[in-house]
Amino acid sequence: MKIGIIGAGNIGGNLTRRLTALGHDVSVANSRGPETLTALAEETGATPVPVREAARDAEVVVITIPVKAIPNLPAGVLDGAAESVAVIDTGNYYPQQRDGRIAAIEDEGLTESAWTAREIGHTVVKAFNGTYAQDILDRPRPAGAPDRQAVPVAGDDEAAKAKVRALIDELGFDTVDTGTLADSWRQQPGTPVYGLRDGIDGVAKALTEASPERPSDFRG
Repeated sequence: MKIGIIGAGNIGGNLTRRLTALGHDVSVANSRGPETLTALAEETGATPVPVREAARDAEVVVITIPVKAIPNLPAGVLDGAAESVAVIDTGNYYPQQRDGRIAAIEDEGLTESAWTAREIGHTVVKAFNGTYAQDILDRPRPAGAPDRQAVPVAGDDEAAKAKVRALIDELGFDTVDTGTLADSWRQQPGTPVYGLRDGIDGVAKALTEASPERPSDFRG
């Protein structure tokens, strides 16, 4: 597939490494410009591009940047993507440590990914937000392996969610459907599943144990 990755930090960089290794055509962008991605491009064969070009012809776009940077994405950042593009949001809202207070999340009660979807004008699939970046490289396992790790996935678009779950399976991880974006609070920071390294049963159990009350550590 043609895949665009916006954000070349730990998650974005390691997804670039794995997806190119699997044979996907990856374009990668960051806020500092394609000239800063030369080393990653040489390592992986990915194509460094400006942010506004990352989604061109892409069937999947991964947005993996700080939540506070979402409003700074170029207008029409998804213009030119495939009509059925699935957009993966890996982001987490850290009001105290990084992002500042976002009223729509805290006062209106929007989940983090629902807010991101509203900001970019396109629905998203929430995935990898609670995954350790190094695990993307170190913990892939074949389907059926007893120690295969599961990733919770939420989204409103069932076709997009199915495409993302298939891609995650190809990356070497199982998935558990969290529900819609309105349900994605179950996998936000401070919930039992956040950062959990476990299989399908453990992840499913942790999702049921989540509380919709945002922990004080993750309120602005």
